Amino acid sequence: MTLVQLKHLIALAENGSFSRSAETLFLTQPALSRSIRALEDELGQPLFDRIGRHSELTPFGRAMVVRARQVLADADALRDHGRRLAGGEAAELRIGLGSGPGAMLMTPLLGQAAQRHPGWRIEVSRATTARLVQALHARALDALVVDVRSLAPSAELCVDTLCEMRGAFLVRPGHPLLAQGKRDGGVTFEAVRGFPIASTPLSDEVARILMQRYGPEAHPGRCVTLRCEEIPSLVAVAAGSDAVLIAIRAAGPGLVELPMRPALEVAARFGLVTLAGREPVPGLEAVRGLMRGALRDDVTGQADLGGGHRDDKLD
Repeated sequence: MTLVQLKHLIALAENGSFSRSAETLFLTQPALSRSIRALEDELGQPLFDRIGRHSELTPFGRAMVVRARQVLADADALRDHGRRLAGGEAAELRIGLGSGPGAMLMTPLLGQAAQRHPGWRIEVSRATTARLVQALHARALDALVVDVRSLAPSAELCVDTLCEMRGAFLVRPGHPLLAQGKRDGGVTFEAVRGFPIASTPLSDEVARILMQRYGPEAHPGRCVTLRCEEIPSLVAVAAGSDAVLIAIRAAGPGLVELPMRPALEVAARFGLVTLAGREPVPGLEAVRGLMRGALRDDVTGQADLGGGHRDDKLD
């Protein structure tokens, strides 16, 4: 059964005549007769009663015409949707965002879709990197934006690294540690431990670098007292209390970076992650461009943590 046969069925049902239907369809009458006969053979029942030169639908034929019209309408809608996708007028994106990208990218992503791409449909998921990768493998998501250093090596993943953003200890303006850091030429981790420490769940790499810089007590399992997946909530807590936030610097533009001694020197490397070999989903190029514009380490007034090799992950 083909869409062409269904078109032939509808034309004959509307005209009631093989000759007139064939003329409308730009076919010969024998060709139309073969098409209808093949359809009846496939369905196992006659579609028309031939009464002289006139053809009338059988009860089964009438039911088939109703369904054929719906099938053809659905096919036209699919064809139109495909053209809109190809032309960038429509997109259906299911994006998973890690905690860092989620804090900085979700609102611009949804806002751009609402303002510039009203024909798009976007679904955003927030979770740990491990859960987002599972959803990507299950094809429940089309792409991820995460810190790529949190990913286990896999030939099944296509990783496009787009930006690097450094981490910091962040506090509210007027925090007691700022005066201490100015007086002493930097803030020690021992001094930070005197206040609540907030963060998203940190990777093993971050735990390693924290302990290298500040000793065993800097392990997140020991020092972090306020932990959740949502950086905006943690930023709000730090802004309204004496809590110290460990996060990417740009996630808290209203906060002040502590001049740590020694410097933290840890960075997140954000990238767009898709399944290798999968056809690119329309709209991903716009997400890639938005990432380059929104995920930037250009917060004004940030302290210089010093040089050094950035080789650790902060999600």
